[in-house]
Amino acid sequence: MRALLLVLLFTVLVSETCAEKKARKIAATTEGSANTNKIPVCIQAKIDSIKTLPKFNPPAEVTEYFYNEKRVFLFSSDCCDFFNSVFDENCQYVCAPTGGITGQGDLKCKDFAKNANLVKVVWKDGRK
Repeated sequence: MRALLLVLLFTVLVSETCAEKKARKIAATTEGSANTNKIPVCIQAKIDSIKTLPKFNPPAEVTEYFYNEKRVFLFSSDCCDFFNSVFDENCQYVCAPTGGITGQGDLKCKDFAKNANLVKVVWKDGRK
C-alpha cells in the first residue's frame, strides 16, 4: 500500500512539473520577449495585402499561436473551400490545419487544434 502511494505521488509530481515547464516556456515565448509583441514585417505585409481586397465573408482574421515551439500566424480564408494557412515569423508556409473541400486542411498539421496554444488575435477586418 505504501509503495502504491509513493508511485502515485511521484506520478502527480512529475506531471505537474512537466505542465509547469510547458506553461513557463509558453509564457516566456509569448510575453517575455519584445519581439513577440511586434508583428513581423512580412506578416503585416500579408495583412496589408488582404486589406486591399474586397471584404472576406466571414471577415478576414489573423491569429497568433505558439505551435511546435514556434510563433506562428493563422490566416483565415475568404470562404469555406479554401485553406486556412499557417505561416511562421518569416512568412514561410507551415501548413493548413482547416479549410478546403474536406474542412481538414492540407493534413500536414493534424495536431494543430490539440497542440497549438492561442496567443492573441493579431488583426480582424472590421470593415463594414
